[in-house]
Amino acid sequence: MEYQVKLEIFEGPLDLLLHLIHKNEVDIFDIPIATITDQYLEYLEMMKALNISVAADFLVMASTLIHIKSKMLLPDYSEEDEEDPRVEITRPLLEYMHLKSAAQDLAEMEILARDVFTRPGDISLRKQLEEEGPELEANIFLLISAFKRIVEEEGLDSRLRIEPPRWSVKEKTAYLLAELRAKRMLYFRDVFKNQSNLSEFIVTFLALLELVRAGLVSISQPTEESDIRLRARFDEEEAEEHE
Repeated sequence: MEYQVKLEIFEGPLDLLLHLIHKNEVDIFDIPIATITDQYLEYLEMMKALNISVAADFLVMASTLIHIKSKMLLPDYSEEDEEDPRVEITRPLLEYMHLKSAAQDLAEMEILARDVFTRPGDISLRKQLEEEGPELEANIFLLISAFKRIVEEEGLDSRLRIEPPRWSVKEKTAYLLAELRAKRMLYFRDVFKNQSNLSEFIVTFLALLELVRAGLVSISQPTEESDIRLRARFDEEEAEEHE
């Protein structure tokens, strides 16, 4: 498959680490380095299988994690004798979390140019979303996990036929744009309905990543158990540019 998604446009290695820490519900000051390292490398393999190119920073972080893991497994390692080697990643993670928090605060501030020209939201929809409570932040790695789960559940990957895709990424992107233009919101699982070809699954996923990368789709999750929501963030002119 020739098409590639440039992952560096989405998230970085620190985002992946924070995702894994949240997923495993562990303390950032007591990271189970062996578990996190193995899962980190598994994500890199998954990205490679999906033909997603990763920035060099991801590989540098992988080397750092492996080094810390090996250091902590040495027979003569003692927490009393030296600084915890996990500090090497804990410090940048804390700094990055502070930066992300500050960026989020800025994003939530009222911006005149944005507010003046936007159409007021639907009151009934706003009320419904408020009743559901705040949604969890979703990211590219959450999408990868959800995609992997859909393909693997109930042996789905063994039943799918690996054939040349009938759709190109560009065609599937146009299709998803049309669906979002009509419905404004889709559930992640519904995007893959009625597909029996593994190649089409991958093409659909790459098309979705492209829409997220372009800022045309936002992803969110009401709860950790619920399906991921895909919401349109484009007008007609923006949709036409990507079709």
